[in-house]
Amino acid sequence: MKHSVIAGIGMFVPEQIVTNDDLSKYMDTSDTWIREHTGIEERRFAHRTNETTASMGVEAARIAIERANILKDDIDFILFATLTPDYYFPGCGVLVQRALGLGNIGAMDIRTQCTGFLYALSTADQFIKSGMYKNILVIGAEKHSYGLDFSTRGRTLATLFGDGAAAVVLQASEDSHRGILSSHLHSDGNFAEMLAMYNPGSHGNHWVEKDVATFDLSKEFGGTLITQEMLDKGEIYAYMNGQPVLRKGMIMLPEVIMEALNANGKSTTDLNMMIFHQSNLRLCEFVQGKLNLRNDQVYNNIQKYGNTTAASIPIALCEAWQNGLIKEGDLVCLAAFGSGFTWGSILLKW
Repeated sequence: MKHSVIAGIGMFVPEQIVTNDDLSKYMDTSDTWIREHTGIEERRFAHRTNETTASMGVEAARIAIERANILKDDIDFILFATLTPDYYFPGCGVLVQRALGLGNIGAMDIRTQCTGFLYALSTADQFIKSGMYKNILVIGAEKHSYGLDFSTRGRTLATLFGDGAAAVVLQASEDSHRGILSSHLHSDGNFAEMLAMYNPGSHGNHWVEKDVATFDLSKEFGGTLITQEMLDKGEIYAYMNGQPVLRKGMIMLPEVIMEALNANGKSTTDLNMMIFHQSNLRLCEFVQGKLNLRNDQVYNNIQKYGNTTAASIPIALCEAWQNGLIKEGDLVCLAAFGSGFTWGSILLKW
């Protein structure tokens, strides 16, 4: 059986730095409050007109491909994880394929929000193990800044998120001592509305049972993606019921990390590096304490970038590797929890 190894990794974040003090000019908040509740000190916003979710993913991908020491034409499939695509449709994967000038290879978007990169990496792993592909480009990218409510009404979420992208080249290898050891993915849709962006969406188009001949299409259909009422009420922004989401994450993250370790006969003391989805520094610190992980076993960078959802794990993974904190042969665990609810973990040998 083929093994999936990360042959190259790259990241891209916009130049524009937005501090907590910058946000306090637009909403009733403060640097002290944001740091105490989230650990975030600053984030990056893509302010240039040509900086999109896809374009940031492309920049990260170029670096990953170069570091993998392959040609771009060696890429035979693209998986793109995001909740902030350039367009409602098509997905960002095909935009990357076009921008990189690749052949007519397959491209697929993954829409599981905070766990998007884990779901994408796990999917890529299965494609490689089956022998279908040899070099898969896996990207996590987000441009949250264009969809946040920068007012006191929206401060709960507007203070959390940032923009950025990272990518890996997952490659088929004969080396059984490296690569992805296992992945563990879960979901519970009973809590779907706890953390969601309801609009635009088809949920507002309620079917009314009546004879087809009586339908007035102009009145009963259409115009439900975005309405003036949604705009007036601020219903086009994401919603989060923060405390239940946090409490659930405090339970599921330690469980799914131990699931990965137990599946491979490992313990927390065997871990060289733990990379969490960077949703909230306080959550990451809680899970670290719950598992008795040392500081040198965990890498967090939410302080600099905020929550970049699908991009947060690969950005942190890339930075940790660039800083020499991850070396060949290290045991690395990736874990995320978020909207859906979805959660998961991946254990790999670097």
